[in-house]
Amino acid sequence: MPAYVIVEIDIHDPELYEEYKKLTPESISDFGGKFVIRGNPVKVLEGEWNHDRFVMLEFKDKVTAENWYYSEKYTKARKIRLKASKANFFVIES
Repeated sequence: MPAYVIVEIDIHDPELYEEYKKLTPESISDFGGKFVIRGNPVKVLEGEWNHDRFVMLEFKDKVTAENWYYSEKYTKARKIRLKASKANFFVIES
């Protein structure tokens, strides 16, 4: 069953965050994942949105999504992201 990684991101160092963005796509594709939404503007229809960026990734299942998140390649990218931003990551099965 497909799984989605949902990410809300607040960026405080845009220049460093660009380095993270360069590393992430390959780490995702290594696990057969793909971007569904990548930083498109969010229009609020109801409630509040207080984040800089929204990302949604799709993987074949939850185990694969979690394996990607904890992989060596993504861990390298994640360390950069943690210095450049604050984020909330969620994994959801469809």
